[in-house]
Amino acid sequence: MRYYPLFLDLSEARCLVVGAGPVGRRKIASLLACRPAALLVLDPELDEKALEKAVAGLPCEALSWERRVFRPEDAEHKTLVFAATPSAAVNSAIARLCRASGVPCNVAGPVENGEGGTFLVPAHVENGPITLALSTGGCSPALARALKEDLKLWMENGYALLALLLKALRPKLLALRLGSDADADIFRALCARPLRGQLMEALLNKDASALDALLAPHLPPALSFSAKEFFHGLD
Repeated sequence: MRYYPLFLDLSEARCLVVGAGPVGRRKIASLLACRPAALLVLDPELDEKALEKAVAGLPCEALSWERRVFRPEDAEHKTLVFAATPSAAVNSAIARLCRASGVPCNVAGPVENGEGGTFLVPAHVENGPITLALSTGGCSPALARALKEDLKLWMENGYALLALLLKALRPKLLALRLGSDADADIFRALCARPLRGQLMEALLNKDASALDALLAPHLPPALSFSAKEFFHGLD
C-alpha cells in the first residue's frame, strides 16, 4: 500500500484516540494543537496526571477522556481514529472496524498480520511560511525523528526568508501582466542555483545592497522593489 502525506483542516473534526500511553499522549497533544471540534480519549488504565502534563499549555476545550476499553460505537461519526494501545490485537481490531466503516484510522502501535491503519501521520518541520512533511512509510519512527532534526538544520539556511521574499515579489510581478510564462521564468530563475544560495545568504545577512544587486538582472525594470523596505517589513 502506498501512503501520501495530506494536510487536513481539523477545526471541525471529531477525533478519537484509543490508548493514552506515551505514544497516545503525543498523538493527543498533536491533535489538540490543531484545535479539533472534539477529541475523545479512551484507556482503561488512563493516567490522568500524565495526560494533563502532556497537554499542558494546549487548548483543551475539546478534550474529554474515559477510563474504559474501546467499543465499536465509539468510532461512529468520527473524522479520524487513532489506535495507540500496546495490544496488537486491539489495534488491528480497531483498524478493521474503521476500514469497514470508511473511517480513516492511524495505528501507532503493534498490529496483527500487518492489519494496520489507512493513513500515516508524517513528521513535519515548520520554519516561517514553510512546512515540510516526511515519512518513512512506517518503517522507522526513530529515523523519521532523526530526519526531522536534519531538516530543521537545513531549513535554517534561509529558505523561510526566501519564501517571504518571493511572496513580496509575486503581487508586484503579477500586476505587470507579463503573462504566466514570463512570470514562471522569473521565479524559476530566482529559485535556481547558484542564485538561490546567493539570495539566501544576502537575506540571512540582511544585506540590502547585495540583495538588490542580485535581483536587478532578473526583475523587469518596471517592477518597483526595495530590499531595504523588505527588511524593514520583517522587523
